[in-house]
Amino acid sequence: MAKKSFKCKLVTPLAALLNDSVTYASVPAWDGLVGFLPGRAAFLGRLGLGELRLDVADSDKGPGGTRSFLIDGGFIRMANDQMTILADRAVPAETIAPSDAEAEMKAAEAVKDPTARTRALNRAKKMMQMAKTAGAKI
Repeated sequence: MAKKSFKCKLVTPLAALLNDSVTYASVPAWDGLVGFLPGRAAFLGRLGLGELRLDVADSDKGPGGTRSFLIDGGFIRMANDQMTILADRAVPAETIAPSDAEAEMKAAEAVKDPTARTRALNRAKKMMQMAKTAGAKI
C-alpha cells in the first residue's frame, strides 16, 4: 500500500522551486521545527532560519527521496493536504558549495550592525552545516 502524501509548493519572490507530493515535511518555523504529515489540521505560521526537509513521495516519474532547502523567513500555510511555503529566501541544499558558505561567513563577519550581523552569522553557519551534509550525501 502506497503512503499517503500531500501537495507541497515552495515559492520565493524570484522562483517557484518545488511543486511535488511529499509524505513528510520538517519546517523551520520562527520558534522551532514543525513536522507535517498527511491529514494534518490547518496551520498558518511564520518561517524562521533553518533547514526545510521534504520527503518526496514516489511517483510515476520515479522513486521519491529527500530534498532539503535552506530557508530564511517567510510564511507557511497548510490546509486540505496542501502546503504552500512562501519563503523570503530558499536555496536547494545540493547547490550550496562549501566555498559559497565560507564567502557568506566572511561577508557576515564584516556586517557592522550587531543585530544584522548575528542574523547573517547564523545564516552562514547553517549554510556551512548544510554544505557539509550535502557533500557527505554525494
